[in-house]
Amino acid sequence: MTDSPLRAAIDDAVVVWSVPADELADRLPTSPLVIIMHGYGSHENDLISLAPLLPEGTIAASLRAPLVAPQPIVDGFAWFTIGQPGNPQISGLDDAAASVLEWLDRVEAAYGTAPSITTLGFSQGGAMAVHLLRTAPARFAAAVNLSGFTVTGDAPGDQVLAVTRPPVFWGRDVADPIITAEAVARTEAWLPGHSTLTANLYPGILHGVSQEEIGDVTVFLQAALGLSDPDDAPASATATAPAPAAATEARG
Repeated sequence: MTDSPLRAAIDDAVVVWSVPADELADRLPTSPLVIIMHGYGSHENDLISLAPLLPEGTIAASLRAPLVAPQPIVDGFAWFTIGQPGNPQISGLDDAAASVLEWLDRVEAAYGTAPSITTLGFSQGGAMAVHLLRTAPARFAAAVNLSGFTVTGDAPGDQVLAVTRPPVFWGRDVADPIITAEAVARTEAWLPGHSTLTANLYPGILHGVSQEEIGDVTVFLQAALGLSDPDDAPASATATAPAPAAATEARG
């Protein structure tokens, strides 16, 4: 896949890795990769703080979304334009997914291919985590959707997912004030038929992330990626998980 001159690209220079860049060539070919995607109006330095809470041995890469979020947001970014709240145009997610896949091609050319790749995102980033799976199911082992949703329309990998049912984690609060009821209902209808779904509710987090949720994500990834006994969560999973910086600003 080659970069399109008409598509906003992922900026390689601002990707935040959980390990030093000079170790990637040695470590990435033997370490599961988790691609982290922030919410609307946030940035690459937000969710990388979750990396130490993920299963031991994984490498995380936190990306900056390719679009600049409009005013009144300052120094924030977006994966796609909001459009109708909770029901953005699928074409915007297609463009963002293509940009992530182009970035991944560059990473693999430079450092080698990880044994497995998982997508993890919050809000808009959560929608992206699932949409990347829908776009290129053969490239991803699992997806983690935190307070996100799925979008209306067909994606290239949907028929494959209906057969393979890869592991997907979906965590949210029923009182989330940002994600619309329509988006929740759409996601509830779509995910069970296209994934092996772990769907958990976290009362009180609203549009955010909790310590309990990240602990559950760690256990989910251990099982989904075959990293260790899922009943043996690492001690790091008990650390406090910071709420995403843009939790009160994220939109569909």
